[in-house]
Amino acid sequence: MAYVVTDACTKDFLCVAECVTTAIAPTPDHPDAGTVSQVFIDPNLCLDCGYCAAVCAQRAIFPRVMLPVAKAHFARMNRNYFN
Repeated sequence: MAYVVTDACTKDFLCVAECVTTAIAPTPDHPDAGTVSQVFIDPNLCLDCGYCAAVCAQRAIFPRVMLPVAKAHFARMNRNYFN
């Protein structure tokens, strides 16, 4: 998994718009958008470009290898959203 969204996400969807592979979900118009507290990155689609992290004002997106230990469970949460 290249990048991971954590609980600092405010669902402003800027990262969704920036993603060139549509690896980030849900989109603002998807029915799930109102039922989840954050967006998630599909580890199978992420290209590790970092564009999403660059536009995240909340700094909620981390490269998987740089996730703080206390937030390591978010890698599993991101992956599980797509399973």
